[in-house]
Order: sequence, then structure tokens, then C-alpha cells
Amino acid sequence: MVREVRPDLVFHLAAQASVPDSWRDPATTYTTNVLGQLGLIEAILRLDDPKPRLLVVSSSEIYGAPTGPEELPVLESNPLRPDSPYAVSKAAQDLMAYQYVRSHRLPIVRVRPFNHIGPGQNDAYVAGAFARQVAEVEAGVRKPVIRVGNLTAQRDFTDVRDIVRGYLLAVQHGAPGEVYNLASGRAIPVQHILDFYVSRSRAPLRVETDPARFRPVDVASVYGDSTKLRSLCGWTPSIPLETTLSDVLEYWRARVGSQTHPS
Repeated sequence: MVREVRPDLVFHLAAQASVPDSWRDPATTYTTNVLGQLGLIEAILRLDDPKPRLLVVSSSEIYGAPTGPEELPVLESNPLRPDSPYAVSKAAQDLMAYQYVRSHRLPIVRVRPFNHIGPGQNDAYVAGAFARQVAEVEAGVRKPVIRVGNLTAQRDFTDVRDIVRGYLLAVQHGAPGEVYNLASGRAIPVQHILDFYVSRSRAPLRVETDPARFRPVDVASVYGDSTKLRSLCGWTPSIPLETTLSDVLEYWRARVGSQTHPS
């Protein structure tokens, strides 16, 4: 396929991207993420020069839990302490990309995005999970209960549209072999996202804790530093969190509405 298309830029995002799913099925996670990327890189390696620039999308999950405030915000130089099968697979992708730059001089740039959310994201992730439940309660297809996991966790949330803009800038301007964080630089409690959706619900609801929504290992608080990418090309998030959360809710209202009242 790459020989036929001869792309100038390749954005590699194909992956098993759910941390909970990686705990349930680590073998599929490793096969999809690690061997899937290996196949792509080897195909690019076989192309005649000039080779396309390749963006490998790693993850902030590979950093694991900071050991203390001195490791916050998270820099690209922080040690890697992956603590889930998903995080291990993304660390392997990240290091594989670096190895092919060193051993074959392929023009590969790595990025490590922190949590990103936006309309279209499924309900395996926290914003989509909350928004879908609210939309279903409003539509009368769910009891007036929103089920939640760990609300004390604090994460660095950025709108996916800002993240994708960062991907393009990174692959265009980044140096092969380098790695760049994409982050807002602030930690937002999951409780804040829940409170936003509860306040926007058009129907009364109550909150219940669901033990199945907790991870075997969960980082208390983490946020990243994007100074390196900002200095390179001026990238910075521009979409407010409240706009993102509203867009996610409207997406799920429309989706649930189309399923409840098909045209």
C-alpha cells in the first residue's frame, strides 16, 4: 500500500488504545500496537528514497506515576515507568521508532500526547462515558443514574482538535529521533468533568460508584509540559475545556437521539 500511495507524511495512530481493554487482553494489545507498527515501518524502509516523514503517536501513559512534585510537570526527559499493558506497548512503539532512526536513519518523529477528548470519542473514555449516560437519561432510555469510577484522579485534558493540529506541526517541523509532549499543562480532576455534565443535564440524575470502572493501577495526578513543541513551532492548545465538554455532550445527544428516534 505504501509503495502504491507514496505518501509524503504518514501519521501512525492505529492501535488498541484502551487501558482497561489492555488489562483484559494484553496479548491483542501487544500484537496490534507493537507488531502493527513494525509492519508499517518495515514497509516504509523498503521504499526508495526519499522516505516519507513518519509520525509515531506514543502516549503520556508511558511515563507512569510521578514519584513526587519534582517530576511535575512531566518533561520528555522524565523516566519511563509504564504501569499497564497498554503503556508498555506504547513504550515499545516509542523506543522502536527511535531505534529505526538510529539504525536506518528513517525520518521518524515521536509525540507523547496526554489525555485528549472531543466530539466523536467513544464511551470507553471518561468524557464520552459521562456524556453518553447523561444523553441516555435525557432520552428516557436509561434510569436516572450516572455510574462513575475514580473521581479523584487528575489528568491533563486537551481538545483532540488541538492535539491533531500539534501532530501536523510536529511531523512537519520536528527533528527525526526527537520526541515531543502534547499537553495543556494543567491537571483537571475527573470530578470536575462529572460536575460539568451533571450541571448541564436536562433531567435529574444521581451518581453511583461502579467498582468495575476502576483500574488495577491508577495515577493520582499528572500533567505535562509542552515547552519543547511550543518552542519549535508555536503550538499551544486554544480550545477551552468547557467548549470541548459541551461539544462531547452535544455529540452524544445527537447520537442517542438518532438511535432512539431513527429517521
